[in-house]
Amino acid sequence: VTVYGAPMTFAATRAAASARLDEFLPFAGRAYAANRNTDRGPDAVGTTSRLSPAIRHRLVTEAEVCTRVVALHGLAAAEKFIQEVCWRSYWVGWLELRPAVWHRYCADVERLTQTLGDDRGLERRYGAAIDGHTGIDCFDAWVVELRDTGWLHNHARMNFASIWIHTLRLPWQLGADLFQRQLLDACPASNTLSWRWVAGLQTVGKTYAARADIIRATSGGRFAVTAPLATAADPLPADDIPSPHALRQPQLPDATLRTGLLITIADLSPETLALPAVAAVAVVRTSGASGRQQSYAEEGLRDALARADDHGEAAAEWFDDVDPVDAVRDWAARHRLRQVVTAEASVGPVADQLDRLGAGLAGDRIGLIRLRRDWDAAAWPMATKGFFAFKAAIPRLLAFRG
Repeated sequence: VTVYGAPMTFAATRAAASARLDEFLPFAGRAYAANRNTDRGPDAVGTTSRLSPAIRHRLVTEAEVCTRVVALHGLAAAEKFIQEVCWRSYWVGWLELRPAVWHRYCADVERLTQTLGDDRGLERRYGAAIDGHTGIDCFDAWVVELRDTGWLHNHARMNFASIWIHTLRLPWQLGADLFQRQLLDACPASNTLSWRWVAGLQTVGKTYAARADIIRATSGGRFAVTAPLATAADPLPADDIPSPHALRQPQLPDATLRTGLLITIADLSPETLALPAVAAVAVVRTSGASGRQQSYAEEGLRDALARADDHGEAAAEWFDDVDPVDAVRDWAARHRLRQVVTAEASVGPVADQLDRLGAGLAGDRIGLIRLRRDWDAAAWPMATKGFFAFKAAIPRLLAFRG
């Protein structure tokens, strides 16, 4: 069975992700370039790898995927697929250099959510959109697909966002929040910044306009798209884009200190990190915003724990992510840890959580060491400008294996 015949399921273990990559590899070159924009729906054969949730949570890493694809096809034939993987790394690096954009978005979502209760017209239009009752056949079908599968094709995501912003005239932040709460591959950077791009905020003045003829063509004629779409996609008023700031310096563990390993949903392949000897292992259980996200995260975390459990001297412990700081501090004290190592999490909820945890552990004179992968250390500093400048450095990035 090839990935083109695979059902709409997503690898939630490292072994399953590796198997999915094996299935997709023969199609990652010119076949992908020719077919990648076609989206015939969740019940049809696929034209993309559907590895994005596994890559997002690092059941397999960008470096592992790109290394295997280039080894089989060469960079020239696999260029389109490699660029798609690297777009995610670019977005993450861009936001790492400008975290204020993420925090501004979070504040906007909170403010707009409160506004819904006071603005009946906005509340009604928002409700129709998230329930799939707009009368725009493609949009309403995508709402159902998002809810039922936790995934949308990239073209569907762009057209969904364009219709949300420019036709339905809804705040982009609430649309991005819907995706963040539903997508299995929800990435604070690529999700938030892609919505900003469609709105004309990311590349100032440049928007993405959904077109009925393109939707009909790329969907294989599934949608009639007879409801009128916006004929103009005017950019939203520009906001302030901060200048890039210095990245946090990468950290290295002290091999002489008693060490604990903390696993989060940000990186589910801890055994591929450069770990010192580990005395104890803990997992921060993720409370997903949707039941599908919750199930996916739970399976991925249990798989990561099973692979990492041999590292510890004692049985691994689980902590809820609502506020794990005190629980992790207690765990560290009971195991007499002097440092806790975890994979670096890029800007978003997990990184915010690690910031709070680091401050709490510091009060106990325990270090929190956030291990940055070589791929990230190479990619993030290159995201100072647009993607085309970043793209020129992809051959150098491919030299990194972890």
